[in-house]
Amino acid sequence: MIRIAAGPELSGPREKLQRAAAALAALGASALFIFFIGYNPLEIFAKVFDGSLGSAYRFRETVNKAIPLCILSLGTAAAFRMKFWNIGQEGQFYLGAYGASLVAFSFPALPSPLLLPLMFLAGFVFGGLWALIPALLKARFSTSETLVTLMLNYVAAKWISYLQYGPWKDPLAMGFPKIAPFSTNAVPPNLFGVHIGWIIALCLAALMYLLLKRTKLGYEIDVLGESEATARYAGIPVFRVMVIAILISGGLCGAAGMLQASAVERSLSDQLSGGLGFTSVITAWLARLSPPAIVVVSFLFSMLIQGGNFLQSSLQIPASISLVLQGIIIFFVLGSEFFIRYRFVLTRRTSAAGNKP
Repeated sequence: MIRIAAGPELSGPREKLQRAAAALAALGASALFIFFIGYNPLEIFAKVFDGSLGSAYRFRETVNKAIPLCILSLGTAAAFRMKFWNIGQEGQFYLGAYGASLVAFSFPALPSPLLLPLMFLAGFVFGGLWALIPALLKARFSTSETLVTLMLNYVAAKWISYLQYGPWKDPLAMGFPKIAPFSTNAVPPNLFGVHIGWIIALCLAALMYLLLKRTKLGYEIDVLGESEATARYAGIPVFRVMVIAILISGGLCGAAGMLQASAVERSLSDQLSGGLGFTSVITAWLARLSPPAIVVVSFLFSMLIQGGNFLQSSLQIPASISLVLQGIIIFFVLGSEFFIRYRFVLTRRTSAAGNKP
């Protein structure tokens, strides 16, 4: 018989070597996949690189995709470190964008230095409160946060659709279901050709690193993630820590929605996220919930997304090829994590009568 057992603890260098081997294996498997569908792997890899970084415009588009993905991944990490499986990033993203839009449409003439922070705060609060719903349900009724957060995604998206087709429909859009654009005061300025959201993302990553690694709250989150019983025995206020961590998690996802709505779309739409909320679960997990690593992994995944779009326009290859490549990478990297922690053990089958001949 084959059973799964805990593997021996690997040294730091050997663990890094195994992860590097998994990355190389993923690259090789991706090359084989591209070859079998009839393309030159080297050409495809070169096109992905060129499509994401080959010009100033493409680089800006890659960074524009990396900004919300990075912030969403930071929010995901805040919940996952506590073993609270928040899969509601899409809904929190949309509610954050809605809260920011509510402020933008209510005070269109307010100066940018006042309006933008208010929009950011509203996005953070709305996203955090939306995430708090499944946290309170879990604390009170022991519901599955995975199911509740997932279902709330659809509620949030349909709420935005209702606004887009109903009360907030732009009367100047010639009957097209579209929400009016924000005033110029509600649009963040650019720095080096990219909106200042990239600075905000880096600052949030630094703050999250300090919070999780250098504060009492970060320690309590990690202990609670390891064992709720241990956390209670150590005197940690479990409910308070959970509420704060979930507010931070949802708030960051809402802040990402605010930036996407104001800096990129400059309006609110039910197509705002483009699936980035679900992608953030992958990037946060691949980065092992580490804020510095999240910045790097989010940028690399944004290169794949932008490069996939370029493949479609330059070689007439479906952009979904980049999704397949993402899946291959995830398969090998998560597989390496499994073999770092566990191993297969062969055991002999014994008869019911023991060792009697």
